[in-house]
Amino acid sequence: MDLLVDVSAQHLVLLCIAALIAGVVDAIAGGGGLITLPALLAAGLPPHIALGTNKGQSVFGSFAALVRFSRAGLVDKKLAKVTFPLSLAGAFAGAALVMLVKPEVLKPLVLVLLIAVAVFLAFRRAPPPSERPEPTPVPRAQAIGGLIALAIGTYDGFFGPGTGTFLIVAFSTLLGHGLARASADAKVVNFASNLASVSLFALKGVVIWKVALPMAAAQFTGAWLGAHLAVKGGDKLVRKVVLLVVLALVLKLGRDVVMG
Repeated sequence: MDLLVDVSAQHLVLLCIAALIAGVVDAIAGGGGLITLPALLAAGLPPHIALGTNKGQSVFGSFAALVRFSRAGLVDKKLAKVTFPLSLAGAFAGAALVMLVKPEVLKPLVLVLLIAVAVFLAFRRAPPPSERPEPTPVPRAQAIGGLIALAIGTYDGFFGPGTGTFLIVAFSTLLGHGLARASADAKVVNFASNLASVSLFALKGVVIWKVALPMAAAQFTGAWLGAHLAVKGGDKLVRKVVLLVVLALVLKLGRDVVMG
């Protein structure tokens, strides 16, 4: 395995700046990989090593965001007891599926789903407090949340783009959570799937830790800031950032499909 990739000090600084920005964006709406993965590829890392190194740093960002959301009281801990292990299991299963099916076959489907998400978010209006639905009963919420975690955790281990966005929309739509709370619960699932992925990549020896760890420090800082902004800005901020991330994902996947 070629881990003798030389990354200059200048490139490492730029990668850390990219990780900082990605941490902010990812904590609010997901999609941080849209920034860090291209940056790692541009620094000269081969694709498989770029993917491994990206997970090596992003797991720290998802952890930082999760801690900040938890301190703000936005994480449903009862739900997390179900979603965390199921996302972990799903991500391992998804990584195994990569060996059987080419992830490229998912690109057109994901592109359509992301466009649908963008339309949904653009026209969705939060009901006033007096009209908001009653909280989903705990057993039912855990069952639905568990299915969300298993399905999207598997998707993240298998392919990945749009994971954070899909989680936010799923928790918001199926459990009636506000976007800020949905973003918090999404981080539980995202941290678990990142943890599973980085474990597998580390075992395969495709994580360059001398690059991943400095980026991780920047990602951690950005994620903490992003989660803080999501807590303070609430649903309005999350909606705007999610829409921007979805647009970026649509453009990227659309280009990938066209370029084929």
